[in-house]
Parts: sequence; C-alpha cells; structure tokens
Amino acid sequence: MSVEKKLIKDKIPKHIAIIMDGNGRWAEKNGKERTFGHENGVESVRSVVEGAGEIGVQYLTLYAFSTENWGRPKLEVDALMGLLVQSISNETVELMKKNVRLQVIGDVKSLPENVQCKLNWCIDTLKNNTGLTLVLALSYSSRWELTDAVRRIAEDVQQEKIKTDDIDKDLIDSYLNTAGMPDPELLIRTSGENRISNFLLWQIAYSELYFTPVLWPDFRKEDLFKAIYDFQHRERRFGKTSEQLMS
Repeated sequence: MSVEKKLIKDKIPKHIAIIMDGNGRWAEKNGKERTFGHENGVESVRSVVEGAGEIGVQYLTLYAFSTENWGRPKLEVDALMGLLVQSISNETVELMKKNVRLQVIGDVKSLPENVQCKLNWCIDTLKNNTGLTLVLALSYSSRWELTDAVRRIAEDVQQEKIKTDDIDKDLIDSYLNTAGMPDPELLIRTSGENRISNFLLWQIAYSELYFTPVLWPDFRKEDLFKAIYDFQHRERRFGKTSEQLMS
C-alpha cells in the first residue's frame, strides 16, 4: 500500500512549511554548477504543489530565498532571480488548472523590479482560485519580519491607532506577513540539515519538525506524504500531558 493511501484524511495538516535545502550539494554530486541544482529543484516544487493540492493541504509555504541569500555570489543570485521569473511565467497556467492561489511573504520591495512585476501579475491572475494557497518566502527572514512588525506596531502606538494594552499574541499575529494564515503544523527541511535557519520563528512555536536527508532536487510528493504520515503518528500535546489529551 502506498504511503498516500495510509494517510488519515481528516488529519492532513492545514499548513505545511518547507525549507528547500540541498540544491547546491545535489549539483556538486552531479558535477555541475550550483545553478543546475536550483533549476532541477523546480521539478520538486511542481511535484510537491501537486501532491499538497491532491490531499487537501490548505497552505504550502516554501522558503525560496532568504534575506541572507543576498550575500551569495552575484552570479548565483542573478541566476536565481532569472529562474524565479522564468518559473512563474512557465507555471502560472498549470497553477490555474490546479486551482492554486499564490501569495508572497518577505521584503518584496528588495527584489528586482521585473521579479516584483511578474509576481504581482501571477498573484492577480490566480487570486480567485479556491484550492491550495502556495506561499513563496522571498527575501524573507523571521528576524526581518519580527523587526518590521515591531516597528509598525510602535508607529501605530505613536499615532494612537492602538494602545500598548492592546498588544497581545493576536495583535502581533496581525502585523506579521502571515496574517490570516494558520500557523504551520508541520515544518519540513530537506538535505539532512537539522536547523530552522531564521524561518517562521514565531509561527512554528508548536509545529512538528521533520528532517530528511533527501536533497531538494530529489524530493517528490511521495516524500511529502512520508513526512505527513510521520506527523500523523505523533502526539501533539501543546504543553499538556498525554492524560489531559485523553480525558
């Protein structure tokens, strides 16, 4: 029996976040430049988006480009930006067929203008779809997001739009890039690295973490289903005891 058929349909995570890691190492293993790994990683995105939509995941957030990634060699950054524009152009029709919406989180204004324009076009084209919401984290880091949220909250307090007594978890949630989305129940990282890398630090407070040695260009929807199967067989206590959950 395939892993997909073993999944418990009413326990599918509403929101899954993935740190797509290992493109460079995959390319090196194949004797190619790092950009070759990024290019082949697009097929993994395609497969995972398809799989998530098939089993009823509501939000899929992919860590595509961090604020720290701007420090990589210029040739690699330029190639990544070009690949992003090309991928959006190539995949929009297929995303429309699959009823997928697109959202972006991160410091979008720091992206090249042509990337911003293509993203806005794709978001607008897909905005009326009602299936999976694909969220791309671009020029994103959690510390950037939290710093931005704190700054905007301080400005609104100064302008008397809110009071300091209004500041609670829900208000902070509303100032984050992910406002309106459920927190990820499952965070997956590929390539065997066991760290979070400044990704959704506030939102993953109670997420289940799943680390796999599979390099991102080799990751397919079957690997996604394995992660979800593992997730479904964990006990999520949220600070309570097992006995409390059973009562």
